[in-house]
Amino acid sequence: MDVFTGVGVALVTLLDESGRVDTASTVALAADLVDRGMRGVLVAGTTGEAATLTDGERTELIEAARGALPGDIPVIAGTGAPTAARAAVLTAAAADAGADAVLAWPPPGSEDLAGYFAAVAAAAAGLPVLAYHIPWVSAPGIPVSALAGLPISGQKDSSGDPDRLLDEVVHYAGSTYVGSSAVLALAGPLGATGAILALANLEPELCRLAFAGDADAQRRLTDAHLAVRAGGVPELKRLLAVQRRTTALSRTA
Repeated sequence: MDVFTGVGVALVTLLDESGRVDTASTVALAADLVDRGMRGVLVAGTTGEAATLTDGERTELIEAARGALPGDIPVIAGTGAPTAARAAVLTAAAADAGADAVLAWPPPGSEDLAGYFAAVAAAAAGLPVLAYHIPWVSAPGIPVSALAGLPISGQKDSSGDPDRLLDEVVHYAGSTYVGSSAVLALAGPLGATGAILALANLEPELCRLAFAGDADAQRRLTDAHLAVRAGGVPELKRLLAVQRRTTALSRTA
């Protein structure tokens, strides 16, 4: 069963002026984005600067998001880690904090994918597990041909590769969520399950329209997409600060 369908947001983690996690502002942003049509919320993912968060900060964010958002909006926790043991610890903690599903990238080198995701699935204790294909974090990533043999409910693909998108939509029976805002107008009409997007922090409505096949909306996302692709989370937070007057502080260099 799909975790959700449609467009969800890979939520930023907002900081206060001293650099501490601003849980209240982060959750308020999530609630506003849900009101604007987001169907799922990823907390403590790569866009949420998960590598810079303490375990306590992760737990606080997950608990607060789950407590503040409607029950039909899944809170997905990022739990990818360089080792299966660490990913299992993060996954178990996310489940205890109330996450509805987890998203995990594999260790760099992507060796023993089956063993890694078996450890994550065991720690998830029945929660859906999404595998995360994000080659610049964990090269070479997860081959489409390997997906069917993993104990997962689906995958998020942030590669932005249209050839891979065609392959996974046609040849993989599980859920496929795209993570690149460059391919939305292709992914939705092709039958992708949904999208989990950094750019949805800024442009949730345009992301929804593009995923529904609106080519004009896809074009209108271009400048923001290219800016965030070049500048990463710091640029996303800068743009968000201009739009919403949030702090632009980031723990990511």
